[in-house]
Amino acid sequence: MASKRRLRMTIYERDGVTVMNLGAVEIWDGADLSLLRDTLTRLIEQDGLDSIGVDMTHVKYIPSGFFGMLYDWHEHGIDMRLYTPQPNVAAMLWFRKFFEHEGDGSFVLHSEPLDGPQTGDWSDEDWSEQDDTVWESVGATSRR
Repeated sequence: MASKRRLRMTIYERDGVTVMNLGAVEIWDGADLSLLRDTLTRLIEQDGLDSIGVDMTHVKYIPSGFFGMLYDWHEHGIDMRLYTPQPNVAAMLWFRKFFEHEGDGSFVLHSEPLDGPQTGDWSDEDWSEQDDTVWESVGATSRR
């Protein structure tokens, strides 16, 4: 199965940024995250790249370690970008707080949280209400 995953990733350049694309995969799992991590490591350590993006056009769910992986590389001086995220990815708190829209579907990762939401129409108060709804829908006690 690993060989099929390797065959479906494409790497291309967009405005001076090397972009990884897993194709039309909507839900990334641990194997996808591993493939992304291994490819990032090769592109950075072996190829010497310092500006890398991930095409999120089709992605509706990502493993929790995805942001941490990008942030770790960012802390090592690598410019990390996401391209054309789906609305549910763009609505995630870490995305809204750490990625800034640069136009043309490009979002750049920052080390510090940005002031206010960067995508969508939610204010911080709206996010709290949304978050409580999600917690209640999975049977957890509301935090209010």
